[in-house]
Amino acid sequence: MPYVMRNAEGRIVAVLSEEVPGSEMVGSNDPGLQTFLHTDSPEQRAQRELMESDLGLIRVIEDLINVLIERGAIMFTDFPEPVQRKLLARSGMRKEFSYMDDLFNDENNTFLPPPDGEGEGFL
Repeated sequence: MPYVMRNAEGRIVAVLSEEVPGSEMVGSNDPGLQTFLHTDSPEQRAQRELMESDLGLIRVIEDLINVLIERGAIMFTDFPEPVQRKLLARSGMRKEFSYMDDLFNDENNTFLPPPDGEGEGFL
């Protein structure tokens, strides 16, 4: 069970993994703990938005690198080996995700039998 520190108003202001002077143990389903864990401060919100922006920009940079390679402006081998490994790993992950997305998110549900139970096959 976690330990918490409270402010003068009794609100949880810190969660600790071990007991320290002035802390108290609470249950993991304590309402004050749940509020603390699910309430973002303005700094946390800004940090999350920046991280989401960074992730989007990473995709843009990756696509830019692919376009430059396809057009012959740069060669894949121009990148240092650690960068090549990262680009290959990321490309592999994207292909795998795309395959899984295609497999399990078929908009037409062509892999399911007809709803009336009739039909000769799944396709």
